Amino acid sequence: MPQRSRRDEQVSATREALLDAAERLFAEHGVHAVANRQISLAAGQGNNAAVSYHFGTKTDLVRAVARRHAERIEVGRQRMMAQVGDSADLRDWLACAVRPVTEHLENLGTPSWYARFMAQVMSDPALRADMNEAFMDASPSMRLLQENLNRCLPDLPAGVHAERGAMTRHLITQMTAERERSLADNTPTSRASWGETADGLIDVIVALWQAPVTPGR
Repeated sequence: MPQRSRRDEQVSATREALLDAAERLFAEHGVHAVANRQISLAAGQGNNAAVSYHFGTKTDLVRAVARRHAERIEVGRQRMMAQVGDSADLRDWLACAVRPVTEHLENLGTPSWYARFMAQVMSDPALRADMNEAFMDASPSMRLLQENLNRCLPDLPAGVHAERGAMTRHLITQMTAERERSLADNTPTSRASWGETADGLIDVIVALWQAPVTPGR
């Protein structure tokens, strides 16, 4: 039994090392520019087949990287949504979309690669739909969040709601990636902290959702 336990620990450590290496390399170079052997080498694995052995395809690996962050963010979002309760304030619910992400990034410390990894993945049409599905699976609270946004904006047409949801995701992804990159490069940032970054994002996203709708939409 102890020998099996040590083996399990070794497998877990290898998987985590591969996930860390993949996240960093994907963030810096893009998913398709990185070969599995580069990930194995960066993770300290001599076996070039380590990625395939532990994860399967590259898409499976990308999903695994995304899932481990989504699960941690989900914990924070569920806690925040419980505090919001049955609020009818649009800002409260949009904060639930933004702050769990920025708080997670703050907890990761500097340097981190998650925001830039997501920016790379979400800019790839071949991966974006798959990642959206993976996040919905790992983040059941997102469905409740969408329902409450509908409740706050009952007259917003369904197509416009979907469009503004996509805009919201792009803003969160790109602005957090920009700040993460600046922190990693030790260059000036537009906001002094992740909390202030969240404030700015929420201000803009609230205005986005409350913007008038052109007749005919």
